[in-house]
Amino acid sequence: MAHKIKSFKSQLKKYLAIKGLDIIVYLHNGSMMELNKNRALVKDEIVIYDKNNHEVRIPISLIKAVDMFAA
Repeated sequence: MAHKIKSFKSQLKKYLAIKGLDIIVYLHNGSMMELNKNRALVKDEIVIYDKNNHEVRIPISLIKAVDMFAA
């Protein structure tokens, strides 16, 4: 299981760095979030900043699925 989490984290880090990708994250509670271009992976959380520079953190453990689209 630890290998699976590490693999997911490394792939996610690679894709978050590509600013041309639109990424939608689906969480275990049923909600979804579209990540803007101002995003980063910090430790075990995705950190995004909105247009008002407010920080939102999404723990990797809460992610159920990820969809990516070329913009």
